[in-house]
Amino acid sequence: MKHAIVTAGTKGLGKKVTELFLKKGYSVTATYRSDRKKADMLKEELSDYHEHLQLIQVDVQKEKDLKMLVEKAYTKFGRIDFLINNAGPYIFERKKMVDYSYEEWDRMIRGNLDSVFLLLKLVIPKMREQQFGRIVNYGFQGADDAPGWIYRSAFAAAKSGLVSLTKSVAIEEAAFGITSNMVCPGNIVGEMKEATIAHSRKFNDEQTPIGRSGTGEDIARMVLFLCEESSDMITGSVIDITGGLDVIHRHQ
Repeated sequence: MKHAIVTAGTKGLGKKVTELFLKKGYSVTATYRSDRKKADMLKEELSDYHEHLQLIQVDVQKEKDLKMLVEKAYTKFGRIDFLINNAGPYIFERKKMVDYSYEEWDRMIRGNLDSVFLLLKLVIPKMREQQFGRIVNYGFQGADDAPGWIYRSAFAAAKSGLVSLTKSVAIEEAAFGITSNMVCPGNIVGEMKEATIAHSRKFNDEQTPIGRSGTGEDIARMVLFLCEESSDMITGSVIDITGGLDVIHRHQ
């Protein structure tokens, strides 16, 4: 049975990824940072899959936590086939670059870029041994072009750096049967992060050209597609999932 690590996989956009992996017949190690209540709720919701689901408290900004995560995932399930880097801090307050503190800048880079580097270092050797692996990182709309994003400079800088890392790894690891891609969610907020596509169709969203909000299921479906064995031709790709909405410029 193939195994997935899904960081921040107990709520938000990561929840549907965890659910769909389990329903597909894979085992999952999902992490949470501090919301134990949501993790316990997910465990109860997915009780039919309890043998195939492991939940671990992890702060992706801490190297020792990441080492512990990979060790526990590998010890329990014996392999790591999919690494889904969904976790990453975000500062909701809108502020210009000069107003960011060093601590805020460091948190954005450490949580959104350094954490992926460290996990890749730990996981890729195991994927090489298997001659198979799927890596999916998360970005933002338009990240492939490294655009300026007003009031989000630290987050945007980290994710734009992650674009290059994603593509570099795709080239370096292709010979080992490992792919590396990035998905870029649009403006998915509130309950829609954990919602189904069917639920979103009940509500008209005038801001999104297709007429409905994006959902966690939209992202999870793409993640699962990229992880299929026959999706090996897709690597080094950065894929926007926005329903046609221009997320970056809509507030300018």
